[in-house]
Amino acid sequence: MTYATTDLSDAHPEAQTCEPVFRDYGGRAAFHGPIKTLKVFEDNALVRATLETPGEQRVLVVDGGGSTRCALFGGNLGQLAVKNGWAGVVVYGLIRDSGEISQQAFGLKALGTLPRKSEKGLHSAHADRVVNFAGVTFKPGAWLYADADGIVVSDTPIHE
Repeated sequence: MTYATTDLSDAHPEAQTCEPVFRDYGGRAAFHGPIKTLKVFEDNALVRATLETPGEQRVLVVDGGGSTRCALFGGNLGQLAVKNGWAGVVVYGLIRDSGEISQQAFGLKALGTLPRKSEKGLHSAHADRVVNFAGVTFKPGAWLYADADGIVVSDTPIHE
């Protein structure tokens, strides 16, 4: 079941809404679930490792620092997201393989696309930290709701 971000925002004005910087890439425009956070920079090794674990219909929020020098997500990672039950992924950074990803049954929002892959082992990465971007604070375990109109984030579930 999906929930309209417009309705959720109207009913819960205390909920945060992301600045309109993201584009839809996944095969599902609407998705929601509890948040799992990653903080990475130009190295997607932890993104892959996380997507290899059971997603349990969570949403992976990847703070890539907004870097435009390489993609942090691609078609192979999309396959892992679907296989392991992730509801969606939000990448504060770039992706690649957008045509392939558009056919995969999960939600994906990102800043844009670039064919260049990331390099492994360049930078340290962190899981389950509070991250901030697009005017929103993303906390592990908070709830994220996304659709074509944007992203709404709440500390607790706000759907019925």
